[in-house]
Formats: sequence, C-alpha cells, structure tokens
Amino acid sequence: MVTISAEPAAGEISRRRLRRHRPTSRGSRIAYVYILPFFVVFAAFSVYPWLDTAWVSLHDVRLSTYHQQTWIGLDNYKNLLTNHFFWHAFFNTLTIGIISAVPQLCVALWIAHLLNHRLRGRTFFRVAILLPYATSLAAATVIFLELFNPRTGIIDWALHLVHLPRVDWQGSKWPSQVAIASIVMWRWTGYNALIYLAGLQAVDRELYAAAAVDGAGKWAQFRHVTLPGLRPTIIFTIVVSTIGSAQLFGEPLLYHNGMPDGGTSGQYQTLGLLMYQQGWTNDRLGLASATAWTMFVIILLAVVVNLLIARRRERRAR
Repeated sequence: MVTISAEPAAGEISRRRLRRHRPTSRGSRIAYVYILPFFVVFAAFSVYPWLDTAWVSLHDVRLSTYHQQTWIGLDNYKNLLTNHFFWHAFFNTLTIGIISAVPQLCVALWIAHLLNHRLRGRTFFRVAILLPYATSLAAATVIFLELFNPRTGIIDWALHLVHLPRVDWQGSKWPSQVAIASIVMWRWTGYNALIYLAGLQAVDRELYAAAAVDGAGKWAQFRHVTLPGLRPTIIFTIVVSTIGSAQLFGEPLLYHNGMPDGGTSGQYQTLGLLMYQQGWTNDRLGLASATAWTMFVIILLAVVVNLLIARRRERRAR
C-alpha cells in the first residue's frame, strides 16, 4: 500500500517562502520612484555633457557661434597630438602629479600609522588633519603665494638664514612646480591619512601579536603585516591621486593670478589649464572638447596600468 503524505514537498515549501518574501509589484514600483531622481540628475549633468563633449570634439566649434558647427572628424585630435603645447602641458601635469602624489601618500601613511597607536588627544589630531581639506582652495593658494613670495616670503627668508640663494618660485620651472605640488600635498595629505587610518584599524591585531612572538620588530611588522593589509587601500589612494593629478586645474590657475597660460613661459601649465585656455580664451571649443576626451583616455590608461601593476605584485606576494 502506498502512503500519501499530506505534508508539502521541500521544493514547494521553498517556493512558498520565496513568494512570501518577494516584494509586491506596487512596492517595487515605489522603490524605482525613490531612485529615479538620482538617475535623472546623473543623466542630465553627467551622461549628456559627456556625450555632447564627444560630439563637439568632432566639429569645428567656436564659443561665440556655438550653433554653427562644422564636421571635421578627428582633425581636432590630430591637431592636438601634433601640437607641442599639448605635450608640454602633459609633461608638466605628469611631473607635478609625481612631485605631489608620491610624498603625499608616504606622509599620509606615516601620519595614519602614528594616529593608529594610543595617543593622547587622538580625536583632536584626527579632526585637525582634515582642516586643510576643508579650507578653501583660493585661501590656501593665497597663503602659499605669500609663503613663496620671492621678496617677502618666509621660505626665501629661511633660505637666506642658512646662506642659500633665493629661489624664483614663480618664474622658474621646477621651483614653481614644487610650490604648486606643496599646495596639493597640504590639502590632501590629511584626507588620505584618514583613509589609511580606516584601513589600519581593519587589520587583524592578532597578526601583529603573532609577528611579535616570531621575533619581528616594528619595521618587520610594518613590512609584512601593515603593508599587505593595506594593499587594497593603497591601490585606491593611488588611483584617486592619479585621477586628481591629471585633472589639476585650480592650484596652477590661482597661482598665476587667474591666468590660464600657466606662468610666463607655461612652466606649470597643466592639461586642465590648456583645455580651459583653448575653450574660453582662444574660442576653440571643439579643440577644448578633444582635450577633455584625451585627458579621459589618459586617466583611464593610467588607472588600468596602476591596477595591473598592483595585481601583478599581489600575485607575486602569494
């Protein structure tokens, strides 16, 4: 005799549970209504300008006669890549980015390492290192202009005290780039330090205890425990710093009193300044759009290279 069980099968029970926890169609529609404003704003202020810039870059467009567009294809890109002003601005952007990003991230990691230990007034110091980030860019640039003033600045006064020659922090290439890089470092070091601090607090403390039992000193613990634990955070800060360096605009613009030519001989003109100068000073909006898309491709390639290098190092570490 076959006994038929009145209890439902396991598959039927799971289907019933799914139906019970599945949101109703009305609730799903309401959820889409809640997230719709974000996508509308994103499409209006990000996607549309992005696509429109790509379209404008393929035309000969003047800012004064924007609606009179002449199709020229890739001529703007050809003119840009064969122009020595572009490559001059590119190498300036590269050098200022390296000068500002490498010391900035190293100092930020050192500060985060100090704040991660038991320290009196840790909360005060954690808030204080964010003050430069909260300071206005214009105010910070004006302060550094006074510091690097060749006649009345504190920097040249300190150099004179140790019998070193005065430096032209605005007219010379490398000193002016160092001055601009110092503004970037001052504003963003505390921000990166807090990111590193959050990463350090996520590292398992038992790893430090095990390393100490094995006889590892502070430096060995830092190399073999701290740095591997911070690898994803370090990659993130390198990528963000690369993007910020490629888009450098405000500091060199204000450092030269709002002029987009990047100094008397363009010694610190960046790609961002070049794009602004082409579009708003030279009335070549199509060429400026081509510069913007070229910057996008450069940033994308730099990020991909950073990620590939980080992934290769991670494989070697394993």
